[in-house]
Amino acid sequence: MLSFDVCECGAPLQRIERETPEPKGAEVVLKVIAAGVCHSDLHIWDGYYDIGGGQKLQLLDRGIKLPLTMGHENVGEVIAAGPDARGVKVGDVRLVHPWMGCGECAVCKRGDENLCLKPCSVGIHRGGGFATHLLVPHPRYLFDIGDIPPERAAPLACSGVTAYGALKKVGDRQLREEPVVMIGAGGVGLMALALHAKMGGKSAIVVDIDPAKRDAASRAGAAQVIDGAAPDVVKQVQAATGGGAWSVIDFVGAGATVKLGVDATTKGGKVIVVGLFGGDVVVPTPFFPIKALTIQGSYVGSLTEIAELLELVKRTGAPDVPVATRPLGEVNAALKDLREGRVVGRVVITP
Repeated sequence: MLSFDVCECGAPLQRIERETPEPKGAEVVLKVIAAGVCHSDLHIWDGYYDIGGGQKLQLLDRGIKLPLTMGHENVGEVIAAGPDARGVKVGDVRLVHPWMGCGECAVCKRGDENLCLKPCSVGIHRGGGFATHLLVPHPRYLFDIGDIPPERAAPLACSGVTAYGALKKVGDRQLREEPVVMIGAGGVGLMALALHAKMGGKSAIVVDIDPAKRDAASRAGAAQVIDGAAPDVVKQVQAATGGGAWSVIDFVGAGATVKLGVDATTKGGKVIVVGLFGGDVVVPTPFFPIKALTIQGSYVGSLTEIAELLELVKRTGAPDVPVATRPLGEVNAALKDLREGRVVGRVVITP
């Protein structure tokens, strides 16, 4: 098999040839058909998260080992399965749920493996899809995509389930009755905009500093787009929401964007932080009781949520998010384009 691996943080991915894995027990081997390029890959590639104040959370100190094959948004064809693998057969095309835990703790057993304290996620802690083949430890992580094209199904494994999980935290009533403010119209933000409509959302207001991404959000159905760099951005958001937002989903996760969310909410409002851009933020503690403010993190999604998302998409159609495909040999160029802000929607590698 062929893969492109991170061998040194920040350096170009290296082409590596190794033996195609042989499945044991309940393992399944897939030939990769489509592998999405996610903004999280940039943080993994760099090897750290910015946690503000000049400090960095080093991922190599948290269980990530090099060389690493990144790529956590994957669709593949089953080419081999171990003797204990049930429910899959050679030739099946499946989406891989990448957010794996230890499988043994109480969190994993209730289905929330994405919150396990001993993660074993595809493309982060184990080999991912920037390769010709992928080894999956158990069939429970494989999901039928039906008639969804593989290049459109692959982003559902992260971009899709992340957006879906964040929208669920808004709550059904608020989703139906109040506009949702979305900060960031990158791949996940545009996915959330598409899913918001499929989930019966009233309207969405999108904030972004990039004119091209604001245009993409407008074309995708945003009720209003606002320049995040405008000096009166808070007042614009408050005006657009009739006095303040009940729900803000921050798909950027920078100190400035979280502060914008806090400042733009009404009493009883909620800020859901999804993005991992980095930084820190100071929130006056009286805001929490006086505004009845909620700040909630949302990290990818559970096995239950990805199953719900796929059911929704099979029923209503694939989210209308721009998708461009590139061959495996161009994965370094795809990552560079993403870092430099030249990607609208999603790039999917097709080995």
